[in-house]
Amino acid sequence: MYSGPLYIASDHGGYQLKKRILRYIENELNLKIKDLGPHEYVETDDYPDYAIPLARAVAAENGRGILICKNGVGVCITANKVKGVRAGIGYNLMAAETMVADDDANVLCLASKLSSDDHALAIVKLWLATEADRHERHVRRRAKVAALEK
Repeated sequence: MYSGPLYIASDHGGYQLKKRILRYIENELNLKIKDLGPHEYVETDDYPDYAIPLARAVAAENGRGILICKNGVGVCITANKVKGVRAGIGYNLMAAETMVADDDANVLCLASKLSSDDHALAIVKLWLATEADRHERHVRRRAKVAALEK
């Protein structure tokens, strides 16, 4: 199970699921996680205001983060603009596992409106339990992608 710096944030569309995941990670997985907001529901908030600080924290601390909005796409696009972030959308268990194993994803983006809370919790648990595969082909591919940031 992942044990490094861990962050979570959402916009208004992911606020309720964020609160549920936060409780699950702290109380059932017994991991420490920093909530980067929002800390109250504000219908007019904007996802970049939360996705950017989370992505920067993940990159600076070599950590992992979880971002949530209604469809997962906006936060994913935003996070991937930050150098050092490799964000993917966890739309099912296979995606959650392989985004880390194959691509060493460090930000999990979730869609609050596309799955049940139980499904989202299962995705989070598997994502946190998965480590990057060190097989040569995956390392080679990740290096090619990382070269784009230089």
